[in-house]
Amino acid sequence: MSQLSERCSELVSVVIPAHNEATGIERTINEIERVLDGCDIVYELIIVDDGSRDGTFEKVVELETSHKDLKGIQFSRNFGKEAALLAGLKASNGDAVITMDADLQHPPKLIPELLAKWKEGFQVVHGVKRDRLNDCALVRWRAMAFNYLVGLLGGISVQHASDFKLLDRIAVNAVVGQLPETQRFYRGLTRWIGFRQTEIPFSVEVRNDGKGKWSMPSLFDLATTALVSFTSAPLRIISVLGLFTLILGVIIAGDALLSWFQGKARSGYTTIVCSVLIIGSFIMISLGIVGEYMAKIYEEIKRRPSYLVTSRCGFGDEASATRSEHRGDVSHD
Repeated sequence: MSQLSERCSELVSVVIPAHNEATGIERTINEIERVLDGCDIVYELIIVDDGSRDGTFEKVVELETSHKDLKGIQFSRNFGKEAALLAGLKASNGDAVITMDADLQHPPKLIPELLAKWKEGFQVVHGVKRDRLNDCALVRWRAMAFNYLVGLLGGISVQHASDFKLLDRIAVNAVVGQLPETQRFYRGLTRWIGFRQTEIPFSVEVRNDGKGKWSMPSLFDLATTALVSFTSAPLRIISVLGLFTLILGVIIAGDALLSWFQGKARSGYTTIVCSVLIIGSFIMISLGIVGEYMAKIYEEIKRRPSYLVTSRCGFGDEASATRSEHRGDVSHD
């Protein structure tokens, strides 16, 4: 522990996105602080309230008075976990930054191992899921399908990946300062930046409280962002579909010509209907793929901020001391 303390005399930030976690956020803070206190390090906790409707930020403000290392950021609405992670990274001051979920499914007891790997010189330490035994079969299946699809088409391995990571300041600066896109995929970006990386396996714990926030539409949107952000492979699918249509057309035309030469020409109604349906489906799929890329390009061109902040607490400035609804201001980073 003495060697770890030498390295960790520097500041360590813990970024925790939270959405409707009012009932469990105090337990999460207490558990993480208990582990960090045992590491004998200087730290700060940054809770990013992603537009909660259950008083999560109010609970953070209440706890901030008794937790000197606690800071809070409140979004004007729900901008998504990727935006919350970005806001937390930007607000962090640590020489190392740990990102983890607010529901304690990312075990705080693993933090000393993350810090130990950082001490060894690793600049990105990934927490990878060893198993998901506490999740239902449907959740495990869709997570596996998502990771496989992103890895297959995106060229970025995210099998068993999670947002439970430690980033050295140099990695944080790269993710925040040198990657300007607004449509972000944190798990992929932390892999893409390179530097010296390693992994630590962990078992997903039972949720602290409440239910998981990932729905099928939100997971599909994240998968789309991941694929569009990291690869043009889906566009190549259009070429494959075009080639398949060409082969299908040649086969059908050959069959029709053969029947005509043999004097057995048929009306071909069924063949025509099937051909039109198949080709029409391919056209719609192709338009959908192109449309997704155009939509993401459109979002990037607008250059809107990834999030808007209405309130802060614990940062020691005027903005953190006064609630924004009393001042009427809205800010973004």
